[in-house]
Amino acid sequence: MSSLIASAEEGDRSAADTLFATLYAELHRMASRQLARSSGDLTLGTTTLLHEAYLNMSRREGASFPDRARFMGYAARVMRGLVIDHVRNRKAQKRGGQVEKEPLAGDIAAAGEDGDQLARIGAALDELAVVDAGLAQVVDLKFFCGFSFVEISAMQGVSERTVQRQWEKARIVLHGLIRD
Repeated sequence: MSSLIASAEEGDRSAADTLFATLYAELHRMASRQLARSSGDLTLGTTTLLHEAYLNMSRREGASFPDRARFMGYAARVMRGLVIDHVRNRKAQKRGGQVEKEPLAGDIAAAGEDGDQLARIGAALDELAVVDAGLAQVVDLKFFCGFSFVEISAMQGVSERTVQRQWEKARIVLHGLIRD
């Protein structure tokens, strides 16, 4: 897996495609969790979100993910960004911001106030990433990817207790950022 990641990082398109195919089932579960946590009214399909994330990731030059944890964290951030963008787009359409609807396959239903909260959480997580990228990665892996503390500790090569402390610290920081 690490040689595949290294080849993909060096720009080998076939290695990137093979990496994506290898991790497809895991990424699909992550997309499903991402949608489940986003909003009760969000009806964007899991497969659609996953494929949009793949297209988004494949277009970006210079994206670096030297290990599985960073790749999964990056995928989670891309999916989170897509969900937030779709919620914002839907809200703009409701306010008359766009004359024509241009829905993605799997149109998004009314997101309600949960869309605003999702945007605040996304912004707070982006702020956390600037302050402490490691804490933001733990949040992405735990909350958005749905990995357990044991899985995250194995990915990062640290103890489970270290990951639990990072999780608690990240939650405290995020609560402070969201309240501001």
